[in-house]
Amino acid sequence: MRILLINPRIDNMITTNIPCFVDEQRGYNPPLGLMYVAAYTEQYTDHEIEILDMLAEEVTYAQLESELRKRKPDIVGITTTTFTLIDTMIVAKIAKAVNKNIKIILGGPHVYIYPEETIRLPEVDFLVLGEGELPFVELLQNIDSYESLKSMKGIVFEHEGEIINNGTRKFIEELDSLPFPARHLTKVNKYSSLLAKRTPITTMLTSRGCPYKCLFCYRPHLGKKFRARSAVNVVNEMEECANMGIKEILVYDDTFTIDRQRVMDICSLILKRNLDITWDIRTRVNIVDMEMLKTLKKARCERIHYGIESANPDILKVLRKGITIPQVELAFKMTKEVGISTLAYFMLGSPTESKEQIMNTIAYAKKLKPDYCHFAITTPYPATPLYEMGIRMGMFGDYWREFAANPRKDFEPQYWEEGLSRNELTQLLNYAYKSFYARPAYVLRQIVKVRSLSEFAGKVKAGLKVIWKDS
Repeated sequence: MRILLINPRIDNMITTNIPCFVDEQRGYNPPLGLMYVAAYTEQYTDHEIEILDMLAEEVTYAQLESELRKRKPDIVGITTTTFTLIDTMIVAKIAKAVNKNIKIILGGPHVYIYPEETIRLPEVDFLVLGEGELPFVELLQNIDSYESLKSMKGIVFEHEGEIINNGTRKFIEELDSLPFPARHLTKVNKYSSLLAKRTPITTMLTSRGCPYKCLFCYRPHLGKKFRARSAVNVVNEMEECANMGIKEILVYDDTFTIDRQRVMDICSLILKRNLDITWDIRTRVNIVDMEMLKTLKKARCERIHYGIESANPDILKVLRKGITIPQVELAFKMTKEVGISTLAYFMLGSPTESKEQIMNTIAYAKKLKPDYCHFAITTPYPATPLYEMGIRMGMFGDYWREFAANPRKDFEPQYWEEGLSRNELTQLLNYAYKSFYARPAYVLRQIVKVRSLSEFAGKVKAGLKVIWKDS
């Protein structure tokens, strides 16, 4: 069989954020989930498999039809989040219009949360739930036998008017057993980021699952148990990336530094092999220390993304964040001292939060002086404790489920409009970005750090989007 895995465009992406330095990188990150599935399929089957990243390869929906006619796939697999559902369905409709016999398979966090609503969408033939590597391959091996599929976990389909869903499989414990993502099936040189100092870039997962219990977290399909790859396995993949000409890796783990010894071992191996690669990580302010940060810096870790969310202790408690403001300040102080860049995430409009508290958070973001700042309006995302709390309180109905059953382009997610209106929250978000990025002192610091004309031009472009948005 010929299999085409498609990462759709994000022309109709549901978002709560105005364009900013951080948002500019999103459309140019490689489709990591698809690359894992493709690698596993290559290793355990003889099927032909390709990846089409529509955004990175600049393929429009008008051009997709000719791409499908040229490639003649028997199966089209599409990565699906709730926020990109409209674009996913556009791709599915085009594929079915080209050849009604093409089987459409969807995977990703959205189908894990809303399997019944998704399988009822007319273009969809199968869903793959949770971690997709194993069930996708089993589906391929049994796709013509509904009787065999009826007993399989991790696969959803409709047969003779009945929805077959036997639930998800157990999470993969031995992540080292998985082949590295099939980056060779993508246009490696197409990927870049305004945060990265070198290109091309790639993304990477060194672990799956996060044990923390933040109220707003949208990663249910990976579980709450921290499952980590070994240091040797991680650095072997980094070395493979370096040999492909990749210069920087964005590590997408929810919380990279949970296992301190593993962090130190990864850094030690990078230094031992003298890899020509820079990288960044995401973690929490309460699980870093000076020795670890110094070691990360030596191993060419360029920046750390920290989730802070609020400058107000009361709001941090509401969000179940499990950190304190003194921990924030110490982590940023240490990170700056060792010379690693910082990115701070903040949320505006959380439950019980007043305008005064939001303004305090915006002021604190400037006082903290991260190299980059990402602000977002607190949005109750599907299957999060925040969303379930809002439904119980009568703040809103089950609107994400309604959208899953009937995706429409005019859909707008709900905010937590307990004390502030949607319009007020949007104005505060715009003010946050402009007041942070348009400061002369901030602009001067960024100019001093710029290493090339192309880096400067990219930052100016992103900065102008922020400054003039809704002016």
